[in-house]
Amino acid sequence: MKRTLAVLLCAGLLVCPAAAAAADSPQVEAAAAVLMEKETGTVLCEQNAHDKREPASVTKIMTLLLVMEALDEGRMALTDQVTVSARAASMGGSQVYLKEGEQMSVEELIKAVAVVSGNDAAVALAEHIAGSEEAFVARMNERAAQLGMADTNFVNCTGLPAAGHLTSAYDIALMSRELILNHPNIRQYSTIWMDTIRGDSFQLANTNKLVRYYEGCTGLKTGSTDSALYCLSATAEREGMELIAVVLGSPTSAQRFSAAQALLTYGFANYTLVDVRPDQAIPPVAVSLGVTDTVQPVLESGSRILVEKSQLNQITTSLQLSEDVEAPVEQGQKLGELTVSAGDTKLCTIPLVADQAVDRVTVPGLFLRLVRNLFLAG
Repeated sequence: MKRTLAVLLCAGLLVCPAAAAAADSPQVEAAAAVLMEKETGTVLCEQNAHDKREPASVTKIMTLLLVMEALDEGRMALTDQVTVSARAASMGGSQVYLKEGEQMSVEELIKAVAVVSGNDAAVALAEHIAGSEEAFVARMNERAAQLGMADTNFVNCTGLPAAGHLTSAYDIALMSRELILNHPNIRQYSTIWMDTIRGDSFQLANTNKLVRYYEGCTGLKTGSTDSALYCLSATAEREGMELIAVVLGSPTSAQRFSAAQALLTYGFANYTLVDVRPDQAIPPVAVSLGVTDTVQPVLESGSRILVEKSQLNQITTSLQLSEDVEAPVEQGQKLGELTVSAGDTKLCTIPLVADQAVDRVTVPGLFLRLVRNLFLAG
């Protein structure tokens, strides 16, 4: 499996390129696979990451993402009652046997999707949010484009076989990351092993067996069809680092779980997130013609970087700062950078920016400053 790490800044998160030196990653029994770290979005290793393939019910990660966004934005509530349409009730494959006209809460439908991959529940939620599955799928594709999922085209919200319904392991990692990073409440459902709906009358058992037996598993979604074979996006967290292992086209269900477990274990064994801080206090930068004489530089982004564990005892930092700047200074204006290294290898740089704006002093202000200085001098 190919190791891939890129240098990029995305949403204020810094990716560390030097982690590419880690030990060889595992080969897995799958047509395509990706291992990604959640916080930085770094791809730790990959196998045919951009091959376009059928994702089966792993599709429902995007369905759940749009559901969680609707909840977080207040467009619906967990207690809302959804009336099941004839179309939703007609869905085959994995289902919770919804009946036309039956009412079920949004929360129970989310459980049905996240735990047992209910196709009928997914369509019911899609119709509740967008009015029709077709309109919901349009939103799915729009959101995919926003996330940079260039390999993806959704045709339905379930992952049932359909011509042109394709994505890639990399794109699944992207949407999985968006879901777990910005909607952590999904864990309330993705980590359920056993539960019930319909007033305890209908039993749910998670299709993701890693939830039960892999330490730190936080989800996320299984999928399988005759043409897609066995697929999985598995997430797990240990020691404050969460990883996403995507496996597509494994020959058997057991092999997809083994593949995901091997990827996750490799990631936890070889990488860690480290808080980096300057080796010295960051001094203020002088401001000429400003209403204040100095401005304080601060780290622009989070100071956690992803590194290979073997580099932990070699990490050092160095500061490069402007000697002075001329007002006006904008909040967030770059004043320098913090360079992070491991031995002789430069890992990354984090911009240092102004913590607040500094206005330019006015002519009356200059006069008052001059008078004050003369008075103090006297």
